[in-house]
Formats: sequence, C-alpha cells, structure tokens
Amino acid sequence: MPVSTLTDPTLKDAHYLVDTGFEHGEMLTIVGKCEVDYDGRASSHLAPGERLVILKPDGTLLVHRNKQRKPVNWQPPGSTHSARLDDNRLIVESVRSSPHEELEITFQTVVQVSRLEVDDVSDLELEGSEEDLRQRILADPDILETGFNAMATERETSAGPIDIYGQDADGTPIAVELKRRRVGPDAVSQLNRYVEALERNRPSKSVRGILVAPSVTERAKQLLTSEGLEFVSLTPEQEDISQPIGFSEDADK
Repeated sequence: MPVSTLTDPTLKDAHYLVDTGFEHGEMLTIVGKCEVDYDGRASSHLAPGERLVILKPDGTLLVHRNKQRKPVNWQPPGSTHSARLDDNRLIVESVRSSPHEELEITFQTVVQVSRLEVDDVSDLELEGSEEDLRQRILADPDILETGFNAMATERETSAGPIDIYGQDADGTPIAVELKRRRVGPDAVSQLNRYVEALERNRPSKSVRGILVAPSVTERAKQLLTSEGLEFVSLTPEQEDISQPIGFSEDADK
C-alpha cells in the first residue's frame, strides 16, 4: 500500500497531492478545519470544525467528526470529485448526477493529507446473518420443525418476498420470516402480511407463518399469539458486524 502523506502542508501542496490522487484513482484522507455545504434533495450547512474527510476512488465521500460512527455528510459511489484553490482556501467538491446532489467542503487549514493506493478485491463473507439462518434451515429443514419441506426462497407476494416458503408434513403452506436479532411487533406484522397475501391467492387453504429469530419482545410474543403465528428460536452462528452505516434493526420495545 504505497502511501504519500503531508503533515501541516500549505494549501497549495495539499491541493497538488489531492489532485494527483484523483488522477491516479487513489483513496484520499484529509484532516483539517473545514465547513461543509450540501445542496440536492435538501440543503444544509455545517459550520467550521476539525474533521476527517475520506474520498474513495469509487466516488464515495465521507465527512467524519470526532464522535459517532456515522458520517455527518456523505456522497454515494458514482459521485465525481474535484479540488481547487480559491482565495487561500482548499475546496473539495463532490457531485452526484442522478439525483443531482452537490457537496462542497471548504478547508481553511489542513493538518494532514494522504494518498493511499489500496488494493482490496476480496468479497465480504457474512456470518451471523439472516443468510446464515436461511442456509442452516435449507441444509437441515427439521431444525424448523420435523417434516418441513423448503420449496422456495425469496418467494414473491403482493406484500414482498418471503424469506423461505415451504410446506409442513401435512402439506400446509408455511411462510418463514428470518431475523438475525431480537425483534419486536414490526417483524410479526411483516410476517402476518405475507401470510395474508398467500391466503388471498389460496382462499380455500390456510397458511401458517413462522418467525425465526434469537428472541422476541413481550409485545411481539403477544401479537404472535393473537395473530395465530408461530415462533422458532434460532441464533446465527456468529454476530454480524457488517451492518452498513445508517442502518438500524433496533427492536420495538
């Protein structure tokens, strides 16, 4: 991983390094005092403060403060980065074409700037995920219940895709909803919508619904009973630490 780093550079030197990094398709990190303006589906202004900016060759841009894991501002992959000097300021701009969004970062000072030639082509292998639960059930259907026959995954319905669709030993259709963490009433309501969607297409035959998760809240347990749905406790092999920024699966208390 070749690295070129400048500490306490002039803005002119920082601009040259950033521009060179863009030309070579490298990852860039910039630490300094800056303000951030966003214009697109909304608009915002972040007053001057010391922040870390990460610019990736796929067009991703992240602005991090000295707390919390989420960036305070960001641009998605596919954005176009550029940099310029303007009146003793280093301005980094990122533009997304569709929908049109612009992020402008104005640096008053730069403490450190780095060019990183990062080589990473490995795919992320998830463990402890809903996919782990799915594969375990497909490999050994009896862990759901004796005689269960898995017939399809991501079975489409008017309410959305069912994680696993199958039949019990008596031939009764079953919709299986998988969750990797403790869940609340929302997960039960989601499963109920799948069951109702299947029953609308098979009015002469009842459909069972089974929620699979490590555990459920008390409210979820009550809703399962009232809706005539079932619960099977199953925990992924390993906790999934790959949760993307901004995504939350906190259960309804």
